[in-house]
Amino acid sequence: AVAEAAHDLLVKIVHARLAFLVTGGTGAGKTTLLAALLGAVDPAERIVCVEDAAELAPTHPHVVRLVARAPNVEGVGEVTVRDLVRQSLRMRPDRIVVGEVRGAEVVDLLTALNTGHDGGAGTVHANSPEEVPARLEALAALGGMDRSALHSQLAAAVQVVLHVHRASSGARRLTQIGVVTRDEYGHVTIVPAWSHDTGEGPAVDRLRRLCSRRGPVDSGTEVPS
Repeated sequence: AVAEAAHDLLVKIVHARLAFLVTGGTGAGKTTLLAALLGAVDPAERIVCVEDAAELAPTHPHVVRLVARAPNVEGVGEVTVRDLVRQSLRMRPDRIVVGEVRGAEVVDLLTALNTGHDGGAGTVHANSPEEVPARLEALAALGGMDRSALHSQLAAAVQVVLHVHRASSGARRLTQIGVVTRDEYGHVTIVPAWSHDTGEGPAVDRLRRLCSRRGPVDSGTEVPS
């Protein structure tokens, strides 16, 4: 479920081609939300989706899907998500999407987003928005990127974090829209722009400024709620 105020912000985020990460626990609805948002992307844009397993199926006319492959019984033929992220850059994508960032491919994704590929996205397992920087630190370390470099790349590459939560009743909802912000020490923090419990947060004006750089939202743009 997505509240109306959050829905309006999501439409603006997609239209402005802000890069975002969808975070949450297992079964919280990360892939579902990501697919819905990609379905609202301009039909003229090419989306390249990279996945470990084929789960992401956005309703969009111009999607290229790249799926990782395990090695055969002889231990050869493996194609990793990290390999595919690199290959995706050669396919002239308008948006690069990683279905789930769970390893060293975070380094290549951030590098790609920092070289002119706006509007990229991915999902990351995290139990709260506050956990996201530390989670990405651990993944980046697998790719040889140290903490300071990760925070620098993350702040430059990703603007928004969308956090989803699954309640004990089984209901899944968007609980926070956060803006990636660097503190006085250069470390990334996630500052709420909207939350399910309190409404607009301290970063909402900054988020609106980020979105406004692309002009007014097309009235025909919709994000499924």
